[in-house]
Amino acid sequence: MAERLNKCPLCKSGLFLNYSEIKDHAVSKETFILCKCQNCSLLFTNPRPKEEKIGPYYDFPEYYSHEKNNKTITQFVYNKVRDYAVIEKVKLISGLKEPGKILDFGCGTGEFLNAAKLSGWNIKGIEPSEKARNQANQLLDGKVSESIELIDEKKKFDIISLFHVLEHIHSLRKTVKKIIKHLKSDGYILIAVPNPESHDAKKYGNNWAGWDVPRHLYHFNQTSLRNFEQLFDLELVKINPMPFDSYYVSLLSEAYKKPNQNKLLNYINAIKSGWESNKSAKTSVGQYSSNLYIFKKK
Repeated sequence: MAERLNKCPLCKSGLFLNYSEIKDHAVSKETFILCKCQNCSLLFTNPRPKEEKIGPYYDFPEYYSHEKNNKTITQFVYNKVRDYAVIEKVKLISGLKEPGKILDFGCGTGEFLNAAKLSGWNIKGIEPSEKARNQANQLLDGKVSESIELIDEKKKFDIISLFHVLEHIHSLRKTVKKIIKHLKSDGYILIAVPNPESHDAKKYGNNWAGWDVPRHLYHFNQTSLRNFEQLFDLELVKINPMPFDSYYVSLLSEAYKKPNQNKLLNYINAIKSGWESNKSAKTSVGQYSSNLYIFKKK
């Protein structure tokens, strides 16, 4: 049974229009409607699967964030890039604050938190997926919980990170408010999301893998993310590019656009597309395939 929204999940405006119809290429092959809020510019799936019914849409081998294996070339490349990204994430948080307490919301199999731990951080993770959570807890000695509700309300963190997680959260405002309550007064919240206004998003159109419906419930451009300042009493400090994402998203998009195309040609076209997207983004601030928004508590 689908859940139909009558208000924008972010700003609660009732002013929204149908924006596009997007196919779930990965699992169900169903088509979902995206709506666009006329007030805050958020794109959101409407109607959408209920939270308790969305699990099967994540059940496919290519959902690599819940896996550690290298069963395919694409997964091997994904994991190598993830290893590099983990190093960069630790550098980033260590540049913002001295090692303290960090909460990674949607920590997957726990590689980032493990690297942060080795760099002196006191770690905690949230991971709804039982499979990924079990793997993470084996690595992190039980430091990962299923939900934010299981963390002591008095516990505060210097850094809270959501790397490609916000777009998956059903109770958007409610969950963000709960997360911010766990942020120290001088703490930072890091939010990484795909960008529907990037060069690769425009190139692939409805076949852009960043839509990833219905797993991605929302799609944030700069306007919608800047609304976080007013809605949640945050200050946007910086927007960082995530240049590797354009290559991975382009690779998936190539397969969606031309499912019978030779795999080698997919890789060649994806490299070209990713390079073009990053080149284009250099001349338009914040228009990379994915961006990392760094907020500070006011």
